[in-house]
Amino acid sequence: MKRLPIPDDVTGDEIDKDVRQELQSLPKTLAEDVARNLVMVARLIDEDPEGAYGYSRVALRLASRVAAVREAAGFAAYATQKYSEALAEFRAARRMTGNTELWPVMADCERGLGRPEKALDMAGAPEVQKLDKAGQVEMRLVAAGARRDLDQLDAAIVTLQSPELASNSLQPWTARLRYAYADALLAVGRESEAREWFAKAVEADRDGSTDASDRLAELDGVEFVDAMDEDDAEAETVVTVVVDENTTTDDDADDETADETADEDEPQDEDAPEAVEPEAAEPKIVEIKDSTERNTED
Repeated sequence: MKRLPIPDDVTGDEIDKDVRQELQSLPKTLAEDVARNLVMVARLIDEDPEGAYGYSRVALRLASRVAAVREAAGFAAYATQKYSEALAEFRAARRMTGNTELWPVMADCERGLGRPEKALDMAGAPEVQKLDKAGQVEMRLVAAGARRDLDQLDAAIVTLQSPELASNSLQPWTARLRYAYADALLAVGRESEAREWFAKAVEADRDGSTDASDRLAELDGVEFVDAMDEDDAEAETVVTVVVDENTTTDDDADDETADETADEDEPQDEDAPEAVEPEAAEPKIVEIKDSTERNTED
C-alpha cells in the first residue's frame, strides 16, 4: 500500500477523543497510523482538499470498518465535489453509528448530484426532527438551496424565514443563514432588503466564513483598487524637456527647409547675390522636470 508523507510533528494524539476511542478496536500500531492520516485530513481539507482526499483514502484502506474513518473519507470526497463517493461514505458511517447528524450533508450531496427533489424529500423526513439546532439550520439551508436549484426563488426565501433568522443571538450558523437569506432576496430583485441582510451577516461573521462584506460593498458601489498598482503609478517617472523658444527645433528646421524648397521653384534673379543659408542653432535645454520629484514634494 502506497503511503503519503506525514510530518514528524504529527503524532495522532491531535484527533478528537471520541475518534481515538473508536480506533482502540485496532492494533496499537495500526491505530496510530490511521490517526496520523486522519490528522492530515483535518489539516488540509480547507486549503488543500485534494491533499486531504489522498490521506483519507490511505486511512480508508487501513481501517474501512471504523465509522470515523468512513466519515472523514466522506467529507474529503465532499470537499473535492466527488458527491457520489461522499454520499456512499456518509451512508456507510450512518449505518455503523445509527445517528442522523450527517443527514443534511447527505441531502446536499443529492443536490450536488443534480437531484434537488431528493434533497427536499430528505428535508421533510422524520430524521430532521432528531437533529440538534445546528443540524436543523443546516438542513434549512440545504432545502433553500434545493428550491433555488428548481428555480423556486420565492419558496427559497420562505424556507429561510425562521426563528433562528430573526434571532439577535449570534450562533455559529448565524452568519451563513443571514447570508443565504440576503442572497435569496437579491436573486428576486429585492436589493434594499438584501443589502440590510448582508450587513447583518457581516456583523455576525466573526471568522470570515462568508464574503458578505464584499457583497455589501458591491451593492454600495464601492470599487477596490489594488494598492500595489497605485504605488507603481506614483513611482512612474515622466521627464519633461523645456526648450528655449529662441532656439530652432528639428520641427522648425523641417518647416524652414520646406519654405526654401518652395522658393527654389520661383524664378531667380541671376544678378542677385547668392543667399547664404544660416546654420540651425542647437536646441537649448533650459530645464528638466521630473514627475517623481513633484510627487515627493506633494
